[in-house]
Amino acid sequence: MTQQPIRIGTRGSRLALWQANKVAEMLQEAGLFTEIVVIETIGDKILGTTIAKIGSKGVFTEELEVQLRNKTIDIAVHSAKDMQSDLPEDLHILAFMEREQVHDVLVSYNKGFRLQPNQQFVLGTSSTRRVAMIRRFYPKVKVVDVRGNLQTRMKKMEEGLCDALVLAYAGVFRMNYGQHIVANLPTDQFTPAVGQGSVAIEALKDLEQEKAAIIHATLNHPQTACRLQAERAFLKELQGGCSIPTFALAHLDGVQIAIHAGLISLNGKQLFEAKATGKKQEAEELGKKVAIEVLANGGEEALQEIKKQLRQ
Repeated sequence: MTQQPIRIGTRGSRLALWQANKVAEMLQEAGLFTEIVVIETIGDKILGTTIAKIGSKGVFTEELEVQLRNKTIDIAVHSAKDMQSDLPEDLHILAFMEREQVHDVLVSYNKGFRLQPNQQFVLGTSSTRRVAMIRRFYPKVKVVDVRGNLQTRMKKMEEGLCDALVLAYAGVFRMNYGQHIVANLPTDQFTPAVGQGSVAIEALKDLEQEKAAIIHATLNHPQTACRLQAERAFLKELQGGCSIPTFALAHLDGVQIAIHAGLISLNGKQLFEAKATGKKQEAEELGKKVAIEVLANGGEEALQEIKKQLRQ
């Protein structure tokens, strides 16, 4: 393999650059040269519209995929939860990096803020999953849509748009905002999105074999990849996009894998969930099995209704 740099495609937000720099650091430790290429996506350009209304499956990935095909970059670095369940035929996920803690958190500049079921607060989030779960478990709480990078969201909260933000722990921790976490939300209620906490490395299937092999060997975390194989199989079978309020979390215990996944209606009143356990070699089959169970037990009708409401 020639000593041409590995060109790493990334979005330009601070969190995306943190991820890309982490990738570069690991590849450099493996003896490779790297170059970071910043690419603006449709999700970065359109900030006044909810993700659900934009209508694209790959609002944070599509432009990076174009550059992969143009071969201006070798790999694209994504938050795994932003990855659509169905990838184009010529692309694949080359590696899943080791997962951070997966749970959601409440972030506030008010250190004394506590989420109480019978009190009225304003929470900010851009996630349909989080909105639905808030409506289910805290029906008196008002939710406002807050989009943009983490720094933009923190600024909007500081200006009084909301009392607290609901965010993924991983991003808050990586951006050094941990001191503003006022609550860790339990994963049995606020079960995370598929892939939350992991970084996905996407590449062309015809990337030079030797180059692909060393990138995979350096960046892929087998335990994380196994868990995400189950979660992404659930999402693919369900045909749920990034704006559908789905959730999934797989756990590994030795050679066993367990997955809890489901779908929640936009108003939070209907919850369809299922669990399965098996050998880790069956990760994909277990993810599919859980999705089929969710759909068969009322989830199919709920999914169609959610899609209809999101188009309005």
